[in-house]
Amino acid sequence: MTEKLEFKYRGARALVMMHEEALRQFVFAWREARAAGVILPKVDRPDYASYDALLEHALRWSRTYVTWACEQLGIAEPGIRPAPAVEAVAVECNDYLEHLLDGWRGALCDVEKDRFFDDTYPAPWGTPYCIDAMLEHAVMHPVRHRFQLQELAGNRA
Repeated sequence: MTEKLEFKYRGARALVMMHEEALRQFVFAWREARAAGVILPKVDRPDYASYDALLEHALRWSRTYVTWACEQLGIAEPGIRPAPAVEAVAVECNDYLEHLLDGWRGALCDVEKDRFFDDTYPAPWGTPYCIDAMLEHAVMHPVRHRFQLQELAGNRA
C-alpha cells in the first residue's frame, strides 16, 4: 500500500516501507518463537517479562516513534490508538498491526526533505535525533528484537 503513496521525501517513503517490513517480520518471528516454546532471558526489564510484554513493547514503541516525529515537526499525529494492553496484545495483534501501519503510511507524506534533517530533538530517552535518524531507529528496533528471538531459538550462529 505504501508504494501508491506519494512522499515529498522518498527517503521517508523508503524508511516507512522498511519499518513495515521489519515489524511484520518481527511479529512472524515472535509467533514462531512463542509457538516453539523458546525461553526468553531472565532480565530485570519488564519488556521481557513475557512474550506478550515483548510484543506490546515493540508495538508501543512503533507508535511512539511516528507520533514523536509528528510532534517534533508540528504536524498532525496520525491518530494511532495506543497499543493493546499486555493482557490483550496477542489476541488484538493482527488488527492493531494493520491500524498501526496504516497510520505510519500517511503520517509523513507531506513533509519536505529538509525537515527530516534540519534540527535534532530529544528522543523520549533523551538522546538527540533528527527525524530521519529516528525513522532509521524505528526500522532497527523490530529488527533487533527479531534477531534476539531467532538467536534464542538457535536460528542464528
